[in-house]
Amino acid sequence: MGLFKTLLNKYNKNERFVMTQLIKKLDGMQIKYVTERPDDENETVIGKAGAIIIKGEELLVYSNEKVLFRALITQLDASELFSLEGVILKANDLEHDGQFRQIIAYYTYYRKN
Repeated sequence: MGLFKTLLNKYNKNERFVMTQLIKKLDGMQIKYVTERPDDENETVIGKAGAIIIKGEELLVYSNEKVLFRALITQLDASELFSLEGVILKANDLEHDGQFRQIIAYYTYYRKN
């Protein structure tokens, strides 16, 4: 049982490292539009033309001259779409009273390296 727990711990630390690298890569990324999934079935467009910005210890998604999503990087769950055309962000949104939200930000065709 000790070996399994050790392997699981290493996996979790490595997974968080990879996610942190992805989050850092998102800084300054231009986005075409942003959708939200209030449930796992429907997507609603909540903003068009914006950017993803890291400010201090927070990740912010701007669109239409307002903050659509703001979350602490340490509590953020981020994963890129299989198509690599966007990113799924899940966290408690500090901009909306700490409510848990899942949004998808779709990149513009220009990608920052």
